[in-house]
Amino acid sequence: MPSRMQNALDGEIRNGTHEQLVRVYYEDTDFSGIVYHANYLRFMERGRTNYLRLLGTDHRALFEETSAEAPGFAFVVRGMKLEFLLPARMDDLLLVRTTPHEVKGASIMLHQEVLRGDDKLLIADVRVAFIAGGKAQRIPKPLRIAMQADQDASANTK
Repeated sequence: MPSRMQNALDGEIRNGTHEQLVRVYYEDTDFSGIVYHANYLRFMERGRTNYLRLLGTDHRALFEETSAEAPGFAFVVRGMKLEFLLPARMDDLLLVRTTPHEVKGASIMLHQEVLRGDDKLLIADVRVAFIAGGKAQRIPKPLRIAMQADQDASANTK
């Protein structure tokens, strides 16, 4: 069972959307004091990673079952469309939202947003492919079902 602190670090899934807080540190900024554009990719990666971590009630069992079905599996970014809207600055507290939009056989389309309060700073659509043995593979059933449930929950809250 994850500790309360781990839950705080990993964010949470509500109504099919994963939300995670990220603090902007000096190292995330460029010489002008705003977040360097490539660092948004790191913030979004944390959101996607922790979304996968939190899938299902017992994610360790979920991933063990997936590993048995597809040894050496990984998710890799296949494509990404980004729109930068507003800058973030040092010490800002950002919210990274990750919502599954389309679950297909071997890939999933995720919509991600980075917000500061009510301000959207960035929106992105990210296609992530499931691979095993170096090749695209069908997403194993336990993971596909968990992601599909989040997609359905997210669609029902709009």
